[in-house]
Amino acid sequence: MSSPVPAPSPAPLRIAYSPCPNDTFVFHAWAHGRVPGAPEPAVTFADIDVTNGMAERGESDVLKVSYAVLPWVLREYALLPCGGALGRGCGPLVLTRDERSAESLSGATVAVPSERSTAYLLFRLWAAKAVPGGVGRILVLPFHEIMPAVRDGRVDAGLVIHEARFTYPSYGLHSLADMGEAWEEATGLPIPLGAIIAKRSLGEERLRLLADSIRESVRQAWADPEASRAYVLEHAQEMDPAVADQHIGLYVNEFTADLGEEGYAAVRGLLTRAAAEGLVPALGRDALAFPGAG
Repeated sequence: MSSPVPAPSPAPLRIAYSPCPNDTFVFHAWAHGRVPGAPEPAVTFADIDVTNGMAERGESDVLKVSYAVLPWVLREYALLPCGGALGRGCGPLVLTRDERSAESLSGATVAVPSERSTAYLLFRLWAAKAVPGGVGRILVLPFHEIMPAVRDGRVDAGLVIHEARFTYPSYGLHSLADMGEAWEEATGLPIPLGAIIAKRSLGEERLRLLADSIRESVRQAWADPEASRAYVLEHAQEMDPAVADQHIGLYVNEFTADLGEEGYAAVRGLLTRAAAEGLVPALGRDALAFPGAG
């Protein structure tokens, strides 16, 4: 009598996230098989502008994307309640070569990391009130090229994210405005920056397992920060270890473990305000709901 043929193992989940310290810190345990029962991941590293485009084309199972791209992708993807980046005092900055006023950006060329980025959406909401007549040309550049472009005079201003909050003085640049500060003053809510999304076609059971696995990966990262250190620095592209630690401390927080009521309110607030300004499509009532929650 022949032995039963074992059921094939599920294919690895294709996941794409950035090489930035907050993402590698969060996903280290899962990516290295240290989360019992978690789906096997097949990891791709990509800049946020790339992952936003991947989401719009449906090219991966799980993605780290800008919250600003959600109105275009939530039909195919579900927002996961963990793993992303929200916070306070961590918003994008508008940088210039010299001290100047917001009004001086009228007609200016501004470099941004992605036209679908949350940073750019926050910038558009801010500029609509602060820059008379609006800026002139928007130039999309990888975020690590933006500060050199401002320093070298190739653009009038740059919208920066991530560790640029800590390193821009070394480029001789000035912070003209803090988009997160403007958002927090207007709403009292944390700043929604990066989201984790997964294909709805995975089904409710696998989506819940995925969310639980990411939460456990976050818990392990906090419990033993040194375990992920080599992985973080390997992908941090010559970043100073102290800056990498600052980056993690700023972007990995209670909202990474769970969005909670305040986190969801921040996301809804951003996308509702943006839709009211005609910047993004309006969301359906339950578009942000996690399948099977409650």
